[in-house]
Amino acid sequence: MTLKVFIASDHAGLNLKNFVKDYIQAKQYDVVDLGTDVLDSVDYPDFGYMLAEQMKQNSDALGILVCGTGIGIAIAANRYAHIRAAACRSSTDARLTRAHNNANVVCLGERTTGTEVAKDIIDTFFATKFEEGRHVQRVEKLSNPV
Repeated sequence: MTLKVFIASDHAGLNLKNFVKDYIQAKQYDVVDLGTDVLDSVDYPDFGYMLAEQMKQNSDALGILVCGTGIGIAIAANRYAHIRAAACRSSTDARLTRAHNNANVVCLGERTTGTEVAKDIIDTFFATKFEEGRHVQRVEKLSNPV
């Protein structure tokens, strides 16, 4: 089965989003681009929410969000209990957030992340599996806070 990947950005992340989309499409992933497609100013929460809504019906999918820093759009997506979005600056961040947090959305910053680093982050994020074990209880608490 081909991995489904939802991808979205605001205007500040459009160029990196398009680069990453082309990169993962070349690897034969099933990519769904949720926008934006223009450089006109848009609000990053709208795209974080849109991706989170799509992932409700696609629990096996992964997501990629891009804004200027990756931080704001991660905050927006994390408003949803089924989303574990992490702003990553390195492949180490990507590996650990998948292995320990079972993150299902990686967030990148166009202003902070070069294309080669972005490719490394994406490859690592997609290749890393959740370690489970002691991490299961912690991840459950992320979706079910006290």
